[in-house]
Amino acid sequence: MTLHWKLVIDAEDPHAQADFWAEALGYVVEDHSRLIDQLLAQGAAPPDITVESHGHLAWRDLAAVRHPDDDHDELSDAGLGRRMLFQRVPEPKTVKNRVHMDLHSAPGTMEAEVTRLESRGAAVLRRVNEPSGQWIVMSDPEGNEFCVQ
Repeated sequence: MTLHWKLVIDAEDPHAQADFWAEALGYVVEDHSRLIDQLLAQGAAPPDITVESHGHLAWRDLAAVRHPDDDHDELSDAGLGRRMLFQRVPEPKTVKNRVHMDLHSAPGTMEAEVTRLESRGAAVLRRVNEPSGQWIVMSDPEGNEFCVQ
């Protein structure tokens, strides 16, 4: 049996993180407003757990991005394939990630990709050139490490 999964990342600002990673990966920020509107109308969710993001209601403490070609739930807009969920946590990031993403750029475009990601708020941490390959270790706007190859 194949399992459905998503990558969950703790964040100080889930909406800013979702915007960064949607841009970095070419993903779509999920629009949960139809589900939120329905839950608010039914009295099943209080308004104070929502914020406005991209011109519509969103969950205050959650934001997600999904691959634009993957199936998604029509009501919630939640992706049913490649998906990242960002959840607000009270504490800041304090140590190195134990899991990270590797972004594979097209041949000959690694430096351009790094420059593009820096313009969105990422930072270069170090450049690695080893017999097994070459990559650049970066951090997203909240300090989560990832690599560009």
